Amino acid sequence: MKYKFYKKDGSQAGEKEIANVPTFEGRDGFDALRQVVLAYQANARQGSACAKSKDEVRGSGKKPWRQKGTGNARHGSRRSPIWVGGGVVHGPRPRDYTQKINVKVKKVALKRAIFERSSDHGISLIEAFEVAEPKTKLFNAVLDNIKPEGTVLLVDTDFTEKFALSARNIPHVFMVDARSINALDFGNYKKIIMTEEAFNLILARVNN
Repeated sequence: MKYKFYKKDGSQAGEKEIANVPTFEGRDGFDALRQVVLAYQANARQGSACAKSKDEVRGSGKKPWRQKGTGNARHGSRRSPIWVGGGVVHGPRPRDYTQKINVKVKKVALKRAIFERSSDHGISLIEAFEVAEPKTKLFNAVLDNIKPEGTVLLVDTDFTEKFALSARNIPHVFMVDARSINALDFGNYKKIIMTEEAFNLILARVNN
């Protein structure tokens, strides 16, 4: 499969053929991708939401007024859910949203994610991520040559400190290591720029 290839300064240098890119027909692997993406999103939830029930809120247990003769509706506690400041009925409680993902399913999902992003030309290759000095304007000059739209994900095997400092303050640019990129990353970013070395490392992960 062919990908756009850029030089270090962001100027286009034609296309580069990459072998061993996963291919699929129809909806093969799509269910695995959906399952893994939902699992990643669920695993990111804290599950710490909590509402106090009737027995946890502050308030007297004394009956507000006598049962009969006042003209008011009968009540037994100020902590009742129908009172302001009372407990919450069936409110959220702390829970664990973690979902287990099998290694084989995760690998199929990553393959499908690579195929999807490659099919819509969302992956581009660059010679290297390098800047002479750790200055944001230097990397912005590279992006101006590439002209990506929307948020951009940069992928490399190892970002240098100078480059990481130059790119970290750009709000629509994010960086991830090739060893930790997952199917959710491919789904979240429509434009992905990576070095050829990083792409080969990712393909080695899914094809071993």
